[in-house]
Amino acid sequence: MSGDAALLRVRDLTVSFPAAGRDVPVVRGLDLELRRGQTLGIVGESGSGKSMTSLAVMGLLPPRASVTGSIVFDGAELVGAGERRLRSIRGDRVAMVFQDPLSCLNPYYTVGTQIAEAYRSHRSGVSRRQAREVAVEAMERVHIRHAARRVDEYPHQFSGGMRQRVMIAMALCTDPELIIADEPTTALDVTVQAQILDLLEEVRQESGAALMLITHDLAVVSRVAEEILVMRSGVVVERGTAREVFSDPRHEYTRALLDAVPRIDDRIEDLRALPRAGRTTSGSVVR
Repeated sequence: MSGDAALLRVRDLTVSFPAAGRDVPVVRGLDLELRRGQTLGIVGESGSGKSMTSLAVMGLLPPRASVTGSIVFDGAELVGAGERRLRSIRGDRVAMVFQDPLSCLNPYYTVGTQIAEAYRSHRSGVSRRQAREVAVEAMERVHIRHAARRVDEYPHQFSGGMRQRVMIAMALCTDPELIIADEPTTALDVTVQAQILDLLEEVRQESGAALMLITHDLAVVSRVAEEILVMRSGVVVERGTAREVFSDPRHEYTRALLDAVPRIDDRIEDLRALPRAGRTTSGSVVR
């Protein structure tokens, strides 16, 4: 991939947290690039470092985290940047869709109010009425029917899949250049998962935004990702196109992830558990 075409370029990213008197790395020496309009899937089990990577890009890591390396977004270095610069990018040019919309949406405010306020926080001089119109339009973009009426409803009046659509609408309202979706289909049934993934792909194609999809489920990224990074114990252990990773996985952990995906003709006793994580050598990337 051409470096000149990269919207996001991460080099030698290491994220550590203090524990037992020393810094313990949760992401180690990560490199990645993401072009405009590209979909990148980051896959790994809980604790692999994939979500910490996304939080580092967003500048949302807690103060006790230690971050080294480089995160360059559209030519601007984010590691070590001040909060003012990060806020000018976060939510405006880079938006995030979190795993659990019910915990992210405030139950005391209508969904329209929350989308509108997210928009106004990045657009000075916008009236409440204008922001409400933007909220309705954003809800229509994610195919929420009767958006002009439902904009005044509360989060508990929406199903899990519809709440996730609301979160995507909130991310879209500022027309970001990069959308980070962190486990966006967890806790949704299979049919709704497919709808949300199709929606994210539709949004990417229509807007031209880059999409970083973070998940523990290889089946999820197989639907939309052009390139896949597989992470374990804070290290990228495999990378390649979706075709390469699925047809010819090189790392034993990737093969274990694929073997652990249930198939319709599997018997329960045939399903395989992932092997226990051991010590992974930093930089042991196959591709």
